[in-house]
Amino acid sequence: MSRQDKNPADGTPNSGVVTKSRAKTKKPAMYKVLMLNDDYTPMEFVVHVLERFFAKSHEDAVRIMLHVHHRGVGVCGVFTYEIAETKVNQVMDLARQHQHPLQCTIEKDGTE
Repeated sequence: MSRQDKNPADGTPNSGVVTKSRAKTKKPAMYKVLMLNDDYTPMEFVVHVLERFFAKSHEDAVRIMLHVHHRGVGVCGVFTYEIAETKVNQVMDLARQHQHPLQCTIEKDGTE
């Protein structure tokens, strides 16, 4: 036993309670995946992308696609940075494979 483990008054072992302090975990920053409108990518392809990569129902995919079509941009989903980045890459790769100019990007979600 080291000198620090003993009570300085009488030399008996200390019998204090040891507590660990835990750091509060911070929620990760969230990012919106945004789809941008263009005049060339077929609407059916956009719906397919939303169903495949964002697990949207057909009805939700059509609603989001129409929002993008009429407003120029729309939110596909909100994710952590790594997941958002992966989804953007998946969308862009599939669009390129089908020779569509579909654009997808991420933006930090400001609703925290």
